Amino acid sequence: MRGKAAPGRWPAVRIIVPFPPGGSNDTVARILQPRLQEILGRPIVVDNRGGASGSVGANEAQRSPPDGYTWILVNDTLAANDTLLSLPYKATENFSYATVVGTCPYAFVTQPGAPWRSFADVVTAARAAPGSLNYATTGAGSLAHIATVLLAQQRDIRLTHVPYRGGGPALQDVLAGHVPLFMSNIVILLQHLRAGTLRALGVTTAEPSRFLAGVPTFAEQGFPGFSALTYWALLGPGGIPEPIVAAMQQAVALTLQDPNVKARMEEQGADIRASSPADTAAFIRAEAARWGAVIRDNNIKVET
Repeated sequence: MRGKAAPGRWPAVRIIVPFPPGGSNDTVARILQPRLQEILGRPIVVDNRGGASGSVGANEAQRSPPDGYTWILVNDTLAANDTLLSLPYKATENFSYATVVGTCPYAFVTQPGAPWRSFADVVTAARAAPGSLNYATTGAGSLAHIATVLLAQQRDIRLTHVPYRGGGPALQDVLAGHVPLFMSNIVILLQHLRAGTLRALGVTTAEPSRFLAGVPTFAEQGFPGFSALTYWALLGPGGIPEPIVAAMQQAVALTLQDPNVKARMEEQGADIRASSPADTAAFIRAEAARWGAVIRDNNIKVET
């Protein structure tokens, strides 16, 4: 019964994925789904609610009853949207914060037949023909978008942003050659990089990534201190009782300890976190403050 849920006693649990199928949020949710179902003893329904840089799904989640039956697997857009968009909710105020599931870097990639072998080559081409190079991201206001704007601003070049409703649709167009450049987290890129159907020009970790051996960081390419990681965090509507939030965090942590789940996360290029509810709330608030300042200081706007 709604409002009567107790830890471990949920009926079917809905996890909203605020992007279309095929992106990293969807991938991570479906890696967690089978084992999490077993631990909770209840069905898990993954509900894709894409649109408006994840804000359609986030609004749906925060408006749901705080009974522990509805959760959302968010990423970095949640915190960035606080600054970029006018929304009826705040990432830092209107949710219950269960756990940060994991993190992973972004990579700036192109097709194997493209002429660029480094980000410096992209800079040279962009200076020769300002605005002629298109790059895809998972959406306006995503950290992929913000990070690419920062890189372009630091080299005084103009790249044309092509925002998509999620990583899946963007990836398909990049693989088909419709967009020559793509900034995305490596969960949806890694198998294509390993297969040679995409080539990485840079990775956003502060140090070289264990998942992308030989790919230079942007710090190594003349952007000192540059770092940007995406993350996936499980949140619910604000006001879920603390015992239920704690029970969900514990269930996710147990799920992430499963050898099969751990292996599948690693295969995708993700580092497991399984943080506590208190640490998750602090993390989301710190991310909102950090990237909000970057957005304001660099006058980054949502493109329409």
